Parts: sequence; structure tokens; C-alpha cells
Amino acid sequence: MRNTDDLGKFILRATLAILILFHGISKMISGPGFVVGLVSSAGLPPQVAYLVYIGEVLAPLIILFGVWTRVGALIVVINMLFAFALVHSKQILTLSDTGGWGLELQGFYLFSAVAVLLLGAGRLSIGGTAGRWN
Repeated sequence: MRNTDDLGKFILRATLAILILFHGISKMISGPGFVVGLVSSAGLPPQVAYLVYIGEVLAPLIILFGVWTRVGALIVVINMLFAFALVHSKQILTLSDTGGWGLELQGFYLFSAVAVLLLGAGRLSIGGTAGRWN
């Protein structure tokens, strides 16, 4: 059996990137109002809300294509930590109606981004295996 590590890295990268990108596209369509309200109520400047576009549009695209993949994954990790703190902090120790963790989706995004950060892009990417940021 051939080594399938690079295919596995690609599937993980693509899944993470595409699913988060849907959130970014939704925010591009609806505007940043919800996020502006969240960061403002946390005492942060409203301009910080626009960083969500980096975390949910730009970062997923660079992860998907495999260019500076580790940087993109780090941005997603930071974005998800902000989401946990600003939106989901009351749900961290909760269960869903079906018995799963109340933050399964957010946890998937966070820990998949950590895995991509540690693994890198692999050969099936524009950046290939060259460079410490890929």
C-alpha cells in the first residue's frame, strides 16, 4: 500500500478550509454587524471585527491551496479562540440535545486547524513541502 499521508493532509486541509469558508462567505453577504457588536461589547475596538474576514475567508483559501498553510492554520486557531471567548464561552461545558459536546463544530475547526498547523500542507499543495510555513 502506498503512503497516503499527503492525501490525508489534503483531505483534512480541504475539509477545514471549505467548511470555515462558508462562514466567511455568510459574513460577507450579511455584513460584519454581528461581529462588530460582539467585539464592541467585549471592550475591543469595532475595527477588530473586520479581522474575521482574514480568519474566515483569507486563511481558509491559503489553507485550501496550500500556500503558507501553517500561517493560515494559525490564523484559524486564533480566530476560533476568539470565537470561543466572545460567542461560545457559556457553552464550553455543555452537551447538545443529542448528547455530543455543545461546541462540536467549533471544536472540530479549532483542533483540525491545530493538526494542519502541526502537519503542514504536504505534497498535494501549491507550496508543496518546501518552506517552514507550508
